[in-house]
Amino acid sequence: MNNNQDDWLDESPDNIEEEDDEIIWVSKSEIKRDAIELKDLGVELVELSGSLLDRIPLDEDLRAAIDLAQRIKKEGRRRQLQLVAKLLRQRDPEPIRVALDKIKNRHNQQVALFHKLEVLRDRLMVEGDDAVSAVLELYPHTDRQQLRSLIRSAQKEKAGNKPPKANRLLFQYLRELSENNS
Repeated sequence: MNNNQDDWLDESPDNIEEEDDEIIWVSKSEIKRDAIELKDLGVELVELSGSLLDRIPLDEDLRAAIDLAQRIKKEGRRRQLQLVAKLLRQRDPEPIRVALDKIKNRHNQQVALFHKLEVLRDRLMVEGDDAVSAVLELYPHTDRQQLRSLIRSAQKEKAGNKPPKANRLLFQYLRELSENNS
């Protein structure tokens, strides 16, 4: 016993400080916040379709747990989500978050593009041939004759209170132009 006490007394205060520097204190609240974030990440993963999940780097166990959670309802689903969160805590979730952010951003970009094309279509409907030049500036490979034909058809539909078939075709044509321009 004396020998152990002597060893402890021989340690200088500098050695004790070095050991304290290596310990990283994490508060209980921070641990809970991290657990909640991982649970939310698990919920987002479970809500994705299979094709989107294929784009995310998941190991077999985690993918199987997510697939099972997608098929389960009510209380069983809640417990399965807890298992998914537990599996996420055992792994580095950063690559999964990065892949999920890429999927979300792509979706957001697509929504923004659709809004832009809708505004352009509406402008073509109102201004007619005057707005065609704006489309030609954006998309130089546009077939002017086809565009004007689509605009006239959509305007006739609108004036006759008919279903917006030509309106949709005009939007689809603008979308094809934007995809070919990329």
